[in-house]
Amino acid sequence: MSANVLAPPATGSTRSPALITATLAGCGVICSFMQTLMVPLVPELPRLLSTSPSNASWIVTATLLAGAVFTPISGRLGDIFGKKRVALVLLGAILVGSLLAAVTTTLIPMIVGRAFQGAGLGMISLGIGMLRDTIPPERLGRSVALMSSTLGVGAAVGMPLSAFATQHYNWHMLFWMSGALSVLGAGALWVIVPAGPRHRDMRFDVAGALGLAVGLTGLLLAVSKGSDWGWAAAPTLVCALGGPLVLVVWGRYQWRSRSPLVDLRVSIRRPVLLTNLASIAVGFGLFASSVVLPQLLEMPAVTGVGLGQSMVVASVCMVPTGLIMMAVSPFAARVSEARGPRTSLIIGAATIAAGYVVALVLMTQVWHIVLVGCFIGVGIGFAYAALPTLIIHSVPEHETGAANGLNTLMRSIGTSTASAVAAVLLAQNVVAVGGHEYTTATGLRLAFAAAGLAALGALAIAWCLPRRERNIPTQASHSPDICTETCR
Repeated sequence: MSANVLAPPATGSTRSPALITATLAGCGVICSFMQTLMVPLVPELPRLLSTSPSNASWIVTATLLAGAVFTPISGRLGDIFGKKRVALVLLGAILVGSLLAAVTTTLIPMIVGRAFQGAGLGMISLGIGMLRDTIPPERLGRSVALMSSTLGVGAAVGMPLSAFATQHYNWHMLFWMSGALSVLGAGALWVIVPAGPRHRDMRFDVAGALGLAVGLTGLLLAVSKGSDWGWAAAPTLVCALGGPLVLVVWGRYQWRSRSPLVDLRVSIRRPVLLTNLASIAVGFGLFASSVVLPQLLEMPAVTGVGLGQSMVVASVCMVPTGLIMMAVSPFAARVSEARGPRTSLIIGAATIAAGYVVALVLMTQVWHIVLVGCFIGVGIGFAYAALPTLIIHSVPEHETGAANGLNTLMRSIGTSTASAVAAVLLAQNVVAVGGHEYTTATGLRLAFAAAGLAALGALAIAWCLPRRERNIPTQASHSPDICTETCR
């Protein structure tokens, strides 16, 4: 690795790298908290908003869609105008969305507010880029690992907070709390994190951003709403066919563009491409546990499968997963420094797969679920520490924001796919108890098996990654000769 690839630019800042890392990680936790802010409330949303369950589900879907669409776009904007500026805008979007949702009891304003909150998820990839700009190379791996882990930590820790607030206070308190957190995060970011480089010679690809937004929205809507609409229904088919078609046209346009939103010549390099594919599988493994384990905990014991726990207890049981992710991230970074991020990704994927094997055997006690969650936490902690490091080591400095945004998008595609697959498997394997339908043990095991297979897929992809990192140019080139050389 050439020194100029990882060395941060001179910013004139004397601020402690540890303080910068803590600030960015804190902002990352705040933004990832938006993913699960409303999850404990999902069963109550139709009553609270006087709407149907299908319409109420858009409150979660809108957040995931906005996060997926805005993450790569905000990454490119950060490369052009400065990552700190764009990060402050994203925290401002969370504030606007929080205030809007806090004062409404109707569906449409709530969906709009949640979409604004979802846009803030781009903060994770921007934070990784800011670390590259400001942290000394010898500390970069550990800082990136910690920042990457916040994507799961905020989601896991946020669930019990949301459940507790929902049970004991007015549910609008969740939005006042998220708004206050966004203000604190923006203030800390403004004061502590120095401004990084900007690349004014690059232009923002508006057509590319619109094409990506339309294509991703269609694809993710088909995945996330197919079970509600019906997999053979016209809206699902239109989205399932139209989304990928738009993305194909978008990709052709990006390949020819002089200043693309996503530089596909960089993205098809073997390390970048394989890392992004592994990210999809790892994202699938994480979100499957977030969907299936709480359902198993909360199902009534009379079903013969469920563990009969309250919403708060079930949420608390998921906390160790997030805390372990953060705890193992420094150790995972040291493994990456000593043996390379490829090794950390292999360890992570293997541990996730092992966790789901345990879940197939042990699922009858609360401690079984906590144990499975711990396995998943260790595995995700290692994998999430490795993924952004692999990207950073494979792209030039001025592509960091967009490349990490694309990588985070791949994780989002994995989580959205996991949600859809888990919903289908759980819905098709049910038993009626007391006039209600509950998932059978077979349905739960099929969901665990699907997630375990995804983890094994990530393991196979990680094994194919280059064993040694290669030097890359400091500036992206569209020269076919350079692309041919770097893509081998």
